[in-house]
Amino acid sequence: MSPPASEARPAAPKHQASALLIVGAMLAGLAVGPHLGGLAAPLGELGKLVIQLIKAIATPLLFLSIVRAILTTEVEGRAALRMVAVATINVALAITIGLVASNLLRPGAHLSLPTSPASSEAARAFAGKKVELLKTVTSYVPSNLVTPFQENVVLSVILVALLFGFALRRARREAASSGDAHPFALIEQGTSALLRATEVALGWILALIPFAVFALAAKTVAEHGYGPLRGLAFYVGVGLTGLAVHIAIAYQAWIALVARIPLATFWRAAREPVVVAMGTNSSLATLPVTLRALDKLGVSREASALGACVGTNLNNDGIVLYEGMAVLFVAQASGIDLSIGQQLLAALTCIVAAMGVAGVPEAGFVSLALVLGTVGLPVELLPLLLSVDWILARARSVTNALSDMVLSIAIDRLGRRADGSNPAPPVAP
Repeated sequence: MSPPASEARPAAPKHQASALLIVGAMLAGLAVGPHLGGLAAPLGELGKLVIQLIKAIATPLLFLSIVRAILTTEVEGRAALRMVAVATINVALAITIGLVASNLLRPGAHLSLPTSPASSEAARAFAGKKVELLKTVTSYVPSNLVTPFQENVVLSVILVALLFGFALRRARREAASSGDAHPFALIEQGTSALLRATEVALGWILALIPFAVFALAAKTVAEHGYGPLRGLAFYVGVGLTGLAVHIAIAYQAWIALVARIPLATFWRAAREPVVVAMGTNSSLATLPVTLRALDKLGVSREASALGACVGTNLNNDGIVLYEGMAVLFVAQASGIDLSIGQQLLAALTCIVAAMGVAGVPEAGFVSLALVLGTVGLPVELLPLLLSVDWILARARSVTNALSDMVLSIAIDRLGRRADGSNPAPPVAP
């Protein structure tokens, strides 16, 4: 599945200007905040407004993305199994690293903020709560089609999207055999149009982020001084460390041990996609550059298209790792101790939510808002995390771009070995 025209690569300067605006807004808020005193309290409402708008748009975005992916993706055969297997291994490693990093380093414990009523209520709800697998799974099966969207329950929305998506696909196939597939073509076009409209609306909401960051930074400093910056620094540091560890271990293992490509050769080819992903803050926008880098490495076009284009909804290691880390950060900062079972449930929710919103701007933060609501954690810290998300967002994009490359290379090499062809063709200099 190639990316639609609406998702073509944007100009890097636009994204760089947006990043500079966010940085400038944060610095201005930190400078102005101490002088506002009680006048800073209303500023927090702007941050909450942005989060509420993101949550409102995220649920239909998730539903439409999944339905459209089911309708437009045609992948069959052993190559598809190799794609799913490699992507599953990488995602499992990513969420494990995210959870382990947060459990060991406990970044949320460094965020000094007074406990709110919402946090206290969530802590009481989690106290002594045990995860019963069957009961937990059945609780996400919706009794009607409205509640999942009304309450922003990720797993329930995904179940509904899968049901409708595969039902439409089956009905389209039956109609095609009788020569009457036109109505389903219209449905597919309508789904794509609605998805694009939702993405445009999300873009308008994200344009408010610099204003929200200024307001949140000013309010936080005015009410709590510069103490919370230490906790946010730990949050960013743990996130960047986890992403770096995943790249260094998981990706380089695939390249060196499976693909048998010298690491220096891989990184020379990957340098341009990394730079573009960091500048555009989008692995999808980096796709043309990623495909060109894969050509240089001698990867077949079939493997590149499968791993980097069709597999785009699976290649979200950066988002999944970040969400796993961020979920535990919010729990720790709220005084909530999650059991292993609750962490595994949160991990599953992170994985499926990331698959649903892949390719949209700020996908990691958008899906994090849904994940927190689904697992019952307070979302009141999201505005504060939004102020530093521009840093982690670029690291997520770089990780996802590298994930596209690694998945494509792994599919290519494993396929060559299975076919008995040359497993390691010459790599272009």
